[in-house]
Amino acid sequence: MRTLPASPYWNTNVARHRGILRAVPRGCARALDVGCGDGVLARRLVAVCHEVTGIDASARMTGLARERYAGVPGLELVTGDFLTADLPEGGFDFVCSVATVHHMDFTEALRRMRALLRPGGTLVVVGLAREAGPADLAVRAACAPVVRAAKVALRADGPEGMPEAAPQMSYAQVRRSARRVLPGVRYRRHVLRRYSLRWRKPRTP
Repeated sequence: MRTLPASPYWNTNVARHRGILRAVPRGCARALDVGCGDGVLARRLVAVCHEVTGIDASARMTGLARERYAGVPGLELVTGDFLTADLPEGGFDFVCSVATVHHMDFTEALRRMRALLRPGGTLVVVGLAREAGPADLAVRAACAPVVRAAKVALRADGPEGMPEAAPQMSYAQVRRSARRVLPGVRYRRHVLRRYSLRWRKPRTP
């Protein structure tokens, strides 16, 4: 892996970037960042992929990305609705998304990502879910001191105007739905109040 560009800030989404980048397949020709925001992850993906497309529904966010990364070779930034945008089916070796799928219909978003992957390609989703029930609330309480300490120590920050939405699906609902759409998906729940999905598209139907 080439030296990665530094992120201009840290937050609980940026904390997952290195894990995402480690999942990029060797020799990745083309990658897609769904919900690219201000382009921080898309810019870092260029270090490990030949071509990267970042798409976001917020014109404000893609505007910030273009201001920051204009002229970066291999990076294309698109403003539009991911579910309906003109993107090549089966055209990407790697598709990723951070803190975005809870803004969309979860099942439809995963199906679209699955369709855009080439056979053998890798999908990584990092998302937010809501706590539902005593077990979830206990995990949240146990992790809260770690989350607070990390945010203070690392001066958590991010771009102004980033669209926000409260997650409607619980962690259990996310896990069940993901397993229906992506058979064999690897699901993990992380300390900093995120979950991740990792899936490799079969080479044969």
